[in-house]
Amino acid sequence: MTKTDERQEYEVVVVGGGPAGLQTALYTTRLGHDTALVDRGGGRAAMMLDTHNVIGITEDQSGNEFLGTARTQLDEYGTDIYRDLVTDAEQLDDGRFRLVANDGEFIAERVVLGVGFNDKRPEPPLPRTGKGLHYCLHCDAYMFVDESVYVMGHSDSAAYVAMIMLNFTDEVDILLRGADPTWSDETDELVRAHPVDIIDEDISGMTKRDDGWLESFEFEDGTVREYKGGFAMYGSEYNTTLFEQLGVEVNDDGTVPVDDHGRTSVDGVFAVGDITPGHNQIPVAMGKGAKAGIAIHMELREFPKSLEEVRAEGAVSAEDVPGISPALLDKAKQFNESHADD
Repeated sequence: MTKTDERQEYEVVVVGGGPAGLQTALYTTRLGHDTALVDRGGGRAAMMLDTHNVIGITEDQSGNEFLGTARTQLDEYGTDIYRDLVTDAEQLDDGRFRLVANDGEFIAERVVLGVGFNDKRPEPPLPRTGKGLHYCLHCDAYMFVDESVYVMGHSDSAAYVAMIMLNFTDEVDILLRGADPTWSDETDELVRAHPVDIIDEDISGMTKRDDGWLESFEFEDGTVREYKGGFAMYGSEYNTTLFEQLGVEVNDDGTVPVDDHGRTSVDGVFAVGDITPGHNQIPVAMGKGAKAGIAIHMELREFPKSLEEVRAEGAVSAEDVPGISPALLDKAKQFNESHADD
């Protein structure tokens, strides 16, 4: 993994090493653009004990293993990978972008921000994330078929997640944990018309099985309820600082509006993954990253020249091609030679 303490220049700098950022960097690198990936580490995908809903990836692969395989791929293709935290961003007078990290600076023609969000965690006692505490309904509902499930929270989202879980099991509780419901009157009428138990009391204790999975919660009124696991629904904190520094439009909910290929309101700045509106899923994030990578290639690729350029500058000569940088050209040749017999 590359490390720098000086300014580095690239066609593309991707900030964020989750599935969306990795997929973007994969595309821009393989399409011949000098690309850096700057990743601080961690993230929602890294917390996964098992990887769900990704075709070709079996469920015994952890999030860290999944991400590690992706980083190895990028390194083989020629992406420069930096373990660093980007703290500041600005657009320069020439239209390029300057990114300041803890250990160096980057100049880029295109910036891709896949910086995601952080789930708001409820107060302890809590089971370990992935072993009874979950945040992604569409990822993890399957593991709770015919099991006892809780939903922590008091918002409309919490109520709806509880009702959706009735598609998978007949034992669903909403744990208000001493808070008053903040859901609407219509939602209140609807959720009380479904076989969902609403538990007012806060949790006072917890027991786990020998394998670390949640077994039960004890409540302040002395009752004990057993659960296989459940979902925390307290909202998200979006990482919008770099977007705000670059003057990018941000929605009221913290997401960043983009077009169908990840372009933000500022030319040259792309947003991918969970920071954008829509479903927060690994395959969805990867699709967004792929589309952004292709869009960037269409903007940056050297050939074909436009008719106006040919008329002004003359025909393209054999000495002018290929349009890939020497470093990536060498890397591609090495890669193809090493995989010639695969």
